[in-house]
Amino acid sequence: MTADHPRRSALDDLRAKRDIRPALRYFDSLAPVTVREMLGRWRGIGLATRHPMDGLLERSGWYGKRFETSEAAHPLLFGTAGGNVVSLDPALIPLGSLLRFPRLAHLPVAAQAFRLVRPLLTTTRPTARLRMTEYRGVVTATMCYDTLPVHDVFRRIDDDTVLGAMDTRGSPHPFMFVLTRDEAR
Repeated sequence: MTADHPRRSALDDLRAKRDIRPALRYFDSLAPVTVREMLGRWRGIGLATRHPMDGLLERSGWYGKRFETSEAAHPLLFGTAGGNVVSLDPALIPLGSLLRFPRLAHLPVAAQAFRLVRPLLTTTRPTARLRMTEYRGVVTATMCYDTLPVHDVFRRIDDDTVLGAMDTRGSPHPFMFVLTRDEAR
């Protein structure tokens, strides 16, 4: 798709607004995706909406997500200094603290500390599954974390791009992100 594609143009407009309301309206306008369509490896980037996690993943070296099968998903891929991509176990990341104390999580020292401990958080095991669930009135592919009250819900922007809404218990609104396929299914 070209940059002037209507769905991509709308996404560019949202990046400038940094507001959850138009982001959710855009999300609601998008078509659902199937579990099969989500299989593969995806590059991720947050969509700023004034959520406590805005920019946090990117500053920490987030790469994206990988879906091997409906039963084997890797929600947190991170790039390494050697150019590899590793999977982290989300159960080892203090998500509740990040949401309760976002200012501390955004300090430069927090990203540095995370990079130091990141090798201790890696796993080769999948830590989530893909299911079709209903969110905001539409049944679509959803990644369900194994050990956290988190669901990442996906809608199609185009064949190789999806908009995600990370629905987390206790969060004021979903954390929004964009995934772009970087490996064939």
